[in-house]
Amino acid sequence: MHMTEQQPYEVLERYPDFELRRYPEHLVAEVDVGGPFGVAGNLAFPKLARYIGGHNRASRKVAMTAPVVQEHDPRSGVFVVGFVMPSGLAVDDVPEPADSSVRTRRVPAQTAAALTFSGRWSRRAYDARTKELLDLLAKAELTVEGRPRYARFDPPWTPWFLRRNEVVIPVRDRDES
Repeated sequence: MHMTEQQPYEVLERYPDFELRRYPEHLVAEVDVGGPFGVAGNLAFPKLARYIGGHNRASRKVAMTAPVVQEHDPRSGVFVVGFVMPSGLAVDDVPEPADSSVRTRRVPAQTAAALTFSGRWSRRAYDARTKELLDLLAKAELTVEGRPRYARFDPPWTPWFLRRNEVVIPVRDRDES
């Protein structure tokens, strides 16, 4: 059974309900989609899947990794849905998208808090978990440094009760405070 590569990170600290992690710099392929939270991933997925399937200027396949990440851009109101590129892929090796709606970018290393949960991919679950994590961060006196993102690790055919989901929120490093 071929396992999908998972985005690497280092656990800095374990709290009772979340982890503080250090994510290394990485590359993403992403697409902006309008419409409601619940369908954003479904709308973005085919474009991103075609991109990694070889529909790019190099006609090269790129391995699928987990998770698929989704965040809301409050400025434009759209959802940004992204595939994390495999960790071994250098910035120069990322194929240029043939579809102009797909873009690639480098994400700098960051410290982030992650709350893991199982269940359905719904706006309500995401909003509730995001609020829960924001409250936990306030109690832990961690400063939020960016937008929350929703990370989905499993394909849609995984039974909902077995799905691994995360809310990930960038925070300021303790040693920077």
